[in-house]
Amino acid sequence: RLKPFNRLQVILQHLKMSKHTDSTAEVLLEKRGGAGIITLNRPKTLNALNFSMIQQIYPQIKTWEKDPETFLIIIKGTGGKAFCAGGDIKAITDAGKVGDRLAQDFFRQEYILNNAIGTCKKPYVALIDGITMGGGVGLSVHGLFRVATEKTVFAMPETAIGLFPDVGGGYFLPRLPGKIGYYLALTGFRLKGRDVLKAGIATHFVESEKLPALEKDLIALKSPSTENIADLLNSYHVKSKVDEEKEFVLDEHMEKINSLFSANSMEEIVRKLKQDGSPFAIKQLETINKMSPTSLKMTLRQLREGASMSLQDVLTMEYRLSQACMRGHDFYEGVRAVLIDKDQSPRWKPAALEEVSDEFVDDCFKPLGNNDLKL
Repeated sequence: RLKPFNRLQVILQHLKMSKHTDSTAEVLLEKRGGAGIITLNRPKTLNALNFSMIQQIYPQIKTWEKDPETFLIIIKGTGGKAFCAGGDIKAITDAGKVGDRLAQDFFRQEYILNNAIGTCKKPYVALIDGITMGGGVGLSVHGLFRVATEKTVFAMPETAIGLFPDVGGGYFLPRLPGKIGYYLALTGFRLKGRDVLKAGIATHFVESEKLPALEKDLIALKSPSTENIADLLNSYHVKSKVDEEKEFVLDEHMEKINSLFSANSMEEIVRKLKQDGSPFAIKQLETINKMSPTSLKMTLRQLREGASMSLQDVLTMEYRLSQACMRGHDFYEGVRAVLIDKDQSPRWKPAALEEVSDEFVDDCFKPLGNNDLKL
C-alpha cells in the first residue's frame, strides 16, 4: 500500500510537470512551412524526457502524419548542450519505490512513442546535436533521418544503473555493423561527433552552426518527397569537413570487438576478454565489472533475440524487461549510486555474473498477460 503522503507527493510532482505556459513549456510543438517541429525544451535537465512530454509528442506526431499539408517532422533540443540526455529516471525511481503507476505508464507510453517514430509515414528528421543518450536515442534512432554534429555524444549507459538499453535498443543495436552494438550496449561506450555516423547510428553529419540554416531550408521545401529531403540533407552533409580525415575511433579494435563480443554468454565474453589480455580487453573487463551483472545478462539476451525480431516485438519484449527491473533491486541501487548519492559504488544483488541464474533471466522475459505492451 502506498502511504497517503507518498501518493500525494507523486501527484503533486505530476501536476508540477504538466503545468506550463508557452515560453516555459517543456516541449514546443509548432507547424512552420511544410514541417512539423518538435522542440525539447528542458535545457536545465539536458532535455530529459518526462511523462508529460511523451503525452504531448505522441498525439502531435499522429496528427501531423494524417495532415496533407505536413511533409516532414523535425525534432531538436534547446540549450546547445543536449538533444536529449535520456528519460526522467529520478521520477520513475520515485514512482517505482512506492508502487505508483508511473513506473508502468512511463515505459508503456515511451515505447508506444518509439514505435510511432519507427513507423511514421512522414519523413522524420532528428537533429541530434549534443548529448543523445537513452531516451533521447529512442526519440531519434528509429526515424528516417538522424543528423549528427561535432557536438553529438551518443551512448546507451543503462547497464551502469541496473537497467538495459531499452527504447528499441534490442532492435537497432544488433543491426549495427559487426558486434559494435553489443559492445556499446554492454560497456556504455560513448561515441562522439562523426563516429556516430561511422557506427551507423546517424545518417548524416552536419556542422552544429549550420543546423539553423538546414532547418530553414527544410521548412522552405515545397511539397517535398522523401528524396527531396534526402537530397537537401546530403547537400549539407557533403559540405561538412569537420573531422573528415579522422578514422573511426573503434577501427583499430573492430576485429577484437567482433570476436570477443560474439560469445553466447556473458561469462564467455568475460573469459575471452581475460584470455585476450590486451590493454583494450583489460579496459573492457574493468568497465564490465562495474555494471549490474543482472543487467548485463538481460542485455546480452535482449540483443541476441532482438536481432531477428520486428521493432514491435522488440518493444513488447523490452516492456517486460522494464517491469522486471521495476520489481528488482539493481535499478534502484544503480540510480542511487550514480544519480542520487553519486558515490559511484553500487552494491549489486547478485554481485557476480555466476550468481544470476538462467531461470531468473528467463523470468524477466515472461509475458505479462493483460499487462503486456500492445502495439
